[in-house]
Amino acid sequence: MSSPAITSPARGPNGMSADRALRGRATVADAAALPQSMTASLDADAFGSLSIAVVIPCFNEERSITGVIADFQASLPGADIYVFDNGSTDSTRRVASEAGAIVFSEPRRGKGNVVRRMFADVDADVYVMADGDGTYDASAAPLLVRSLVEERVDMVVGTRSGVTDDAGRKGHAVGNRIFNLLYGGMFGFDFSDIFSGYRVMSRRFVKSFPALSAGFEIETEMSVHASQLRIPTLEVSLPYGRRLEGSPSKLKTFRDGFRILRTFMFLLKETSPVLFYGGFAAITALLAVVLAIPLVQTYIATGLVPRIPTAVLITGLMVIAALLTTCGLILDSLAFSRREQKRILYLSIPAVRADVREKT
Repeated sequence: MSSPAITSPARGPNGMSADRALRGRATVADAAALPQSMTASLDADAFGSLSIAVVIPCFNEERSITGVIADFQASLPGADIYVFDNGSTDSTRRVASEAGAIVFSEPRRGKGNVVRRMFADVDADVYVMADGDGTYDASAAPLLVRSLVEERVDMVVGTRSGVTDDAGRKGHAVGNRIFNLLYGGMFGFDFSDIFSGYRVMSRRFVKSFPALSAGFEIETEMSVHASQLRIPTLEVSLPYGRRLEGSPSKLKTFRDGFRILRTFMFLLKETSPVLFYGGFAAITALLAVVLAIPLVQTYIATGLVPRIPTAVLITGLMVIAALLTTCGLILDSLAFSRREQKRILYLSIPAVRADVREKT
């Protein structure tokens, strides 16, 4: 596979990247530009006393899970490999156990349910999350972990350089572009690939993340959580492989697309109620103004208001617009308070120590 790419951010006057200074995040690119310490080969003890857990959600991945486990065992020899089976109907659970993974079961279908269980049940300093279909490059895991520790961030996202191909499914590629742009407009352009399932996270990110989603929209929720709290993050561009023949994608283009869009709206309501309710208030007020123009013109010309029902409707619409605006302002204060509480919880958990060692 091709080497990871990392995007070098613009630097501010104090040497800090402009992105990180403005939004509490950093974006890395071009592995060739990294310091030698970032790309040095690692042995089993390279990460010092850090406990690393590789967590892999799985559903009917018996064909690929053995290779995924073996690859992570080779790239992170000191890590514990956890496979969370999501009610597979094939031999995924047995094959994963035979390959040396610690296997758990989550009967409630949906990746979000699996991730919530993983984050609750697994205890580690660093979490490496990847899919069980073999599309992510396990050999890049040491680089991602090292980036998390040395750059002192709480989440490193392995962005998919070949995601526009998406195993030949054009609907997924188009949807990915649209949703990333939509995410940027709603929550900020902190991420270039919000749907990547290859993420390395610190303990304090995992244990402060509420994980409320049930399905594939869980990655969106994780991204919004990081954007909302201004959690320092990093992106590393990695090659994105194809699934094995005979192993179909679990993602349904339209069904999951609508679910993700619904999640966008729900999270916008919860994190930016002024924008959410203010948008509906603006639409309602604009409709009232459009309906009022003929009435005002008639009143100016004749001194009469002949269409009383329309006048009543206009009044009602303006009252509704005012109520929506008031609700948005009140809920924004509550959202600010919740954001403070989340931030306090996040800060109460110790950061990962920078004790990475190079192979001698």
